[in-house]
Amino acid sequence: MNRTGLLRSIAETGYNVGFGAKKNFATHDIVQKVPSGLGLVSLLVGLYALVWEPLNAKLIAATMVAFGIITLIIAQYDHNKVAYSEEGERLTTLFYRLRDLYRDVQATAEGADLAVYRAHLDALQAEVSGSSQSKQILFSDWYAHYKFFWQHQIEWIDEQKKFTFWRDKVPFSFSFTLAVSVLALVAIGIARMT
Repeated sequence: MNRTGLLRSIAETGYNVGFGAKKNFATHDIVQKVPSGLGLVSLLVGLYALVWEPLNAKLIAATMVAFGIITLIIAQYDHNKVAYSEEGERLTTLFYRLRDLYRDVQATAEGADLAVYRAHLDALQAEVSGSSQSKQILFSDWYAHYKFFWQHQIEWIDEQKKFTFWRDKVPFSFSFTLAVSVLALVAIGIARMT
């Protein structure tokens, strides 16, 4: 493998590792923060429903029940909360080691022997495959995209992968959901006009 190919392989592995780290952190954040946020909203709505009659509507009550169901679903991940954080930290450490390896290979002269760097990449890839947190919570992918592309320093990966906004930085499932929602709103609007 030549220098250019090795740099590309390191960047691809860096992307997978970095995104995996952010996905674990996203699951941890959702499990940690969403139930208390939903509980606070439910409590406040219940409190204000005592003094403001419109909050006693069936739709509001059904929404509060839905919040409770969401909290119960999220609670299934609570026992692994620490493991998600630890896995995110482990993968972030590997991400930084890959970044340093990338910079070391960049600093080598064209045509230099890359066997040591290739062996180092193979060792890091072997460490990555020891990941134990494959079950992630719903919407962690969307949140991980935000955390990876907008909060993480990934310029070194972008040098090789050339990320684009719609293709890479916005999850396809989010784009699809957005498109279906817009089409549904347009269809509803057209139906009301006729």
